[in-house]
Amino acid sequence: MIGPTGTLLERYLDLLATRQRIASSNIANADTPGYRAKEIDFRAELDSLLASPRTSGRFPGALVRETWGAGARNDGNNVSLDHEMKSIAENVLHFTLASLLLQRKLRGLRNVIQEGR
Repeated sequence: MIGPTGTLLERYLDLLATRQRIASSNIANADTPGYRAKEIDFRAELDSLLASPRTSGRFPGALVRETWGAGARNDGNNVSLDHEMKSIAENVLHFTLASLLLQRKLRGLRNVIQEGR
């Protein structure tokens, strides 16, 4: 009912939620010895989403990979709180914009429905 744009925004919000969960998990395990930070290749997933926006479903955990190139501390943990906080801040901006666009789309639908009375 919300059309291809709405579906694309919905899938984009799902991708952002997945990214948020991963960053939150990394922060929660910042003091866990041997924990290896995880991430998704956000750009590749976004490109995939744009290439096939009608695909339904959530982003599977298989897309999550270990962060490479991050130096580990003596306990083997490689979580960088600065990197994770940057990721969360970017995510908040993207999520806010996408949710505002989706709200505007739904508001337009509501206006069309109300005008049809």
